Amino acid sequence: MNSVSPSSAQYVGGGESSEMKGGNFGHVTDGNRNEGEPDEVDRLKTKLMSAWNSVKYGWSVKSKTSFNRTSPLYLLGHSYLFNHEDEVERFSLAFVSRLWLTYRKDFAPLEGAGLTSDCGWGCMLRSGQMLLAQGLLTHLLPSDWRWPASPPLTDVDFELFRPRSPSKTLGGVTIPSLSSFPSQWSSSGPQAGPSPPYAPPKHPLRPSGDSQSQALHRRLVAWFGDHPAAPFSLHQLVALGRSAGRKAGDWYGPSVVAHILRKAVSTTTEVQNLAVYVAQDCTVYKEDVVRVCEGASSWKSVIILVPVRLGGETLNPTYIQCVKNILKLECCIGIIGGKPKHSLFFIGIQDEQLLYLDPHYSQPVVDVTQSNFPLESFHCTSPRKMSVSRMDPSCTIGFYARSQKDFESLCSAVEVALSSSKEKYPIFTFVDRGSQDFGLDDIQDVPPPHILPPNPMAGSKKQDSSDEFVLL
Repeated sequence: MNSVSPSSAQYVGGGESSEMKGGNFGHVTDGNRNEGEPDEVDRLKTKLMSAWNSVKYGWSVKSKTSFNRTSPLYLLGHSYLFNHEDEVERFSLAFVSRLWLTYRKDFAPLEGAGLTSDCGWGCMLRSGQMLLAQGLLTHLLPSDWRWPASPPLTDVDFELFRPRSPSKTLGGVTIPSLSSFPSQWSSSGPQAGPSPPYAPPKHPLRPSGDSQSQALHRRLVAWFGDHPAAPFSLHQLVALGRSAGRKAGDWYGPSVVAHILRKAVSTTTEVQNLAVYVAQDCTVYKEDVVRVCEGASSWKSVIILVPVRLGGETLNPTYIQCVKNILKLECCIGIIGGKPKHSLFFIGIQDEQLLYLDPHYSQPVVDVTQSNFPLESFHCTSPRKMSVSRMDPSCTIGFYARSQKDFESLCSAVEVALSSSKEKYPIFTFVDRGSQDFGLDDIQDVPPPHILPPNPMAGSKKQDSSDEFVLL
């Protein structure tokens, strides 16, 4: 039984996770039988490991996340400066409205493995689901859509809001009345200090929630439910990963997950007028993007996924500014990566801290086939941050372009963001031509085309966190 409800879940801290240690928890094989055919002993081991992981990820340690009042926070291309209580509410609505997809337990057994939970091995698939979900939210819902039932943030500390008397409370965040703000944040605008004047929002902070948008929101969540028939369920993603030699219980890297997401979108009839393009060899071939987007009558919107490697064993510091710049772009829908063998979904940046959603929390399965299934466990109220320097170099960056004009603007904006690096090798590049391998549909494991730049301190150490790059 979980000690913390999903709406107030905190993330597991400390200790090395199963993913960081490596290993395949779905199957234990030997050389005398075919892989994928576990015997009774292996089935028992799998069940015991699944039960242990359910307990391990079913509790959490509470801690507060602090936000700087003088520096803007960028969340999926939108900036927030916490110098006014309305800015906190605006950020709260935007953050909680993102889809949060975590470990689940007690779902229908995964075909070929019998697993009923992904605890301990499915974090990268969950991060990939969140990346795709953000792309679909952008594609299907208005840009200013917010979940009307969003609960307030929990366990956060905004440094500006001190002292806390006189005060009023916004959910879990204590906020002073306007009269207690320093003079530079008074309603007449700033008198001094670095913060710009507060501009009232053009629309009401709390959305009314039209019925069509709310129905679409619920339908979108159901697409990611842990049900074999759901188009983007864990069951579907695991099935699609078999062509890359992956099975339930294996570690999935960010580049393989990018191709699994592409195949998932291309094989479903639920999503219309949307294509997914995966870059090859750290290169976005513009001609190939045009090919996947040009339809019989109109241009398809496109999600562009770029698997990259930002160093050898650790993140190369010269790429940090590029990562920060990318997360400030409105066309960016997030980055799947994390710490070594411990996947996270990065959605924002403040100073040198990455804002992320963490899938490492075990929750009971939700029956999304019910007409009014609960939505609360699919939305997170506890933002978390980590130093950008701790980011694993292997990741996949996501972008979205609604139209051909948007795609052209995306290319220009991203190229500017990438130019901030002083390295002679950019994170990735855009070229006008098409690739020679365009149209090949298999997911293949191939060695990285290059790892740039090598870490001179690494010596001959084994690169445990290196992720395989894949070609179409």
